[in-house]
Amino acid sequence: MKPVIALVGRPNVGKSTLFNRLTRSRDALVADLPGLTRDRHYGEGRVGERPFLVIDTGGFEPVAKEGIMHEMAKQTKQAVAEADVVIFIVDGRQGLTPHDKTITDFLRKSGRHVMLVVNKAEGMKYTSVTADFYELGMGDPYVISAAHGDGVADLVEESLDIAFAQRPPEEEEPETGGKHIKLAIVGRPNVGKSTLINTLLGEERVIAFDMPGTTRDSIEIPFEREGRHYTLIDTAGIRRRGKVFEAIEKFSVVKTLQSISEANVVLLLLDAQQDISEQDAHIAGFILESGRALVVGVNKWDGLTSDQRDAIKMDIERKLNFLSFAKFHFVSALQASGIGPMMKSVNAAYGAAMANLSTPKLTRALIEAVEHQQPRRKGSIRPKMRYAHQGGMNPPVVVIHGNALESIDANYKRFLEKHFRETFSLVGTPLRIELRSGKNPFSRSEK
Repeated sequence: MKPVIALVGRPNVGKSTLFNRLTRSRDALVADLPGLTRDRHYGEGRVGERPFLVIDTGGFEPVAKEGIMHEMAKQTKQAVAEADVVIFIVDGRQGLTPHDKTITDFLRKSGRHVMLVVNKAEGMKYTSVTADFYELGMGDPYVISAAHGDGVADLVEESLDIAFAQRPPEEEEPETGGKHIKLAIVGRPNVGKSTLINTLLGEERVIAFDMPGTTRDSIEIPFEREGRHYTLIDTAGIRRRGKVFEAIEKFSVVKTLQSISEANVVLLLLDAQQDISEQDAHIAGFILESGRALVVGVNKWDGLTSDQRDAIKMDIERKLNFLSFAKFHFVSALQASGIGPMMKSVNAAYGAAMANLSTPKLTRALIEAVEHQQPRRKGSIRPKMRYAHQGGMNPPVVVIHGNALESIDANYKRFLEKHFRETFSLVGTPLRIELRSGKNPFSRSEK
């Protein structure tokens, strides 16, 4: 089992910057704003032949009793409980604060090995930057600059030495059959995305708080259900552009859109107790443009009357009719109802998105489509389609070769898409049609 290192400290001391350097990624949001990270955020790192897991946490308020700071503190305490080594980060430029002392008291009682790290120490002498922090009674501090990388390599080496000494590494577990499905859960703020993930996992893995916009970063969580492996991505709620005021929220929208692009399957979560908004349609449109497989979950279904349910179904059919390829499920994340069938549709959508379509079968399907309905003539020329082959996956791309295909209109392309989808049972994934015309050697007349 890989050792686990947790990064803990008050807000804006550089935890996410160090996380990104340890994981050699930009997975954690970083800005000169306190309180940017809220959930605990996992990443993988490696030093030589030694892999490890690192957990980024939000600004720690151990004594918070209510509100979002209390929820963030619960997440940080869980990260400390999971860790082999805790890296306690303080700010060398601000010096020792009462907040640092409060965190020290909690960490001392946790029973975990704690390494005191003074960050933002670039250009400063060791004695001057560390003097105040000896008062914490946590031994000699480590001095680093997470932004510039100074001292980070030595810090990681020593933390791994401690972690491996406490829990010797076990043999690598064999790889499980099949691929992980990368599943992004997206939607407007406060539709129940984090509640759904917590229901799937059976624990409060991400903050589910009755306030829109609680999740600001995109959190990846390994997950197994009925022998199938997933990576769940809990994303920040996307708001209308006019309502995105804070720089933090602008970053979160970018992270959410990136998560959609990088996922295999997207689960779009709607709120059954609110009308389908223009923003829901915009999110769905971006998913469609990205070519991601899609399942739609209509959440909070348990609290509606039969008339309200009929009304929301009509609203969906009217406003989201362009998602006819996707399966819709009416669920309650809080009550865990309807989750099983929805996850089966996720598996089916992934299978359709990654389907391997042979050239002979595609060509036969193309011939059947043309026999059923030929494309319209353009003047004296009728487009001729000769054969088809697969040009890509996730989404599936069908490339059709022939002559004068540039004159085929959008309506006939939609007909072909529907025919291929029905022939190969491609439910839950967009399908792209590419038309490639051969060159006519007699198209140029010699002068």
